[in-house]
Amino acid sequence: MVDRKWVTLSNTTVGTFMALLDSSIVLVSLPTIGRELAGTDPAILLWVVLSYSVVTTTLLLSFGRLSDMFGRVRLYTAGFAVFTIGSAIASLSIDGAMLLGARVVQGIGAGFLASNAAAILTDAFPPNERGRALGLNQVAAIGGSILGLVLGGILTTELGWRSIFWVNLPVGTFGTLWALYQLVEVHPPERDARIDWAGNITFGLGLTLGLVGATLGALNGWTQPVVLVSLVASPFLLAAFVQIERTHPHPMFDLALFRIRTFVVGNIAAGLSALARGAFTFVMVFYFQGVLLLSAERAGILLIPLSLAFAIAGPISGTVSDKTGARYLGTSGLLLSVVGFAILIDFPANGSYLVLAAAMVLLGVGQGMFAAPNRAEVMSSVPPERRGVAAGTGTTFLNGGNLGSLALCFTVMAAAVPHTTLQAIFSGASAQGAPVDVGAFMGALHLLFGIALLLTLGAAITNLLRGGRPGAGTPALVGPEAPSDGAG
Repeated sequence: MVDRKWVTLSNTTVGTFMALLDSSIVLVSLPTIGRELAGTDPAILLWVVLSYSVVTTTLLLSFGRLSDMFGRVRLYTAGFAVFTIGSAIASLSIDGAMLLGARVVQGIGAGFLASNAAAILTDAFPPNERGRALGLNQVAAIGGSILGLVLGGILTTELGWRSIFWVNLPVGTFGTLWALYQLVEVHPPERDARIDWAGNITFGLGLTLGLVGATLGALNGWTQPVVLVSLVASPFLLAAFVQIERTHPHPMFDLALFRIRTFVVGNIAAGLSALARGAFTFVMVFYFQGVLLLSAERAGILLIPLSLAFAIAGPISGTVSDKTGARYLGTSGLLLSVVGFAILIDFPANGSYLVLAAAMVLLGVGQGMFAAPNRAEVMSSVPPERRGVAAGTGTTFLNGGNLGSLALCFTVMAAAVPHTTLQAIFSGASAQGAPVDVGAFMGALHLLFGIALLLTLGAAITNLLRGGRPGAGTPALVGPEAPSDGAG
């Protein structure tokens, strides 16, 4: 008889694989989409990426709470189906608006998948095997990224960009049926839980308006009415969200979890790390296709060292962390990433690919050493009945960091690079001979890598503050209740 925990790992791995496959496939195809969908400007292209992550991030905690209420497996399975439907719509898009709408649908499905996969896995595996399980799940995630980059380039070059969404249809259909008939609900639903609608609305609107203001301001100027309104309303709504969470009887953020030292420090370190690296593949796609004028297929292949290094380091570090914890292992990985960004700060436009590949390997290995151990230890630090909302909270930190990284990238690019160059590079027009200011583009890249270095160093320092490894069932607490040996 097949052990249920391995069935669970296999299915959640397929879900993670599909979500990451789609993300990287879209990324490597953006210049082609911009060129072939008439009237698509750089802001629309950015939002083809952002819309997916914004929807996922703003809904994650609600979906985590809904999953605690109605069953993690049930809503995880629904996520598979919704994601597959969104992929079908995306493949039929006739303009940028329709593609954005399809990406929103995909984001909803991905939200159900992301808010439940880690919780379902943590429920299924004992504490001494969780690092390995999450590490193997991470291999599939990065395998999806690798295959997405290569497959996206090949499909876009040979069959057109619409074909990048076709691959999700058989995988999504299979995954949905497999989850429906094979996954078993382990944690009993909490029927008396409630949804924090006020918190969800203020958080979602605050995050979205902040990103809208940043991207439109960078592209069209900071004095536009829609930009000013967005940038003023965003912090107001986020401040209101914090106040709501302090007083709501069933808050979107489970404030009790923020008394657990490992949970708090691990999520902050993960968020800082995501803020540092979230836009890396995005900018490198445009470096390869917009500056070096390579095909989508070639660009995808050249990005493989980053993902491959991550895929190799992830499961190894996950297994090691089951015995050693995430404090020093994760910090060492983050410091490796710091070295990788240091190499890239002065990398020239026509620099050696071997140097670039070496930097990508350091970034991949470093992130692999941090991500799986950190995730396993954070999830193990919370009570079993709160793992749905804890998984959603953790993924919100990650997605928030990734979104902030993309917004930061676009803001720096728009400020440092002439609009004509930005338009040419982002829409793929540079490949057709449009003039570009390569020096300005590379200067912006170097500034972004410098910022990423500092953020990653901050993540490493933060990771050290998690203190000693909490014992099973006795999570370390933040504040006066914290045990003296956990202060680190």
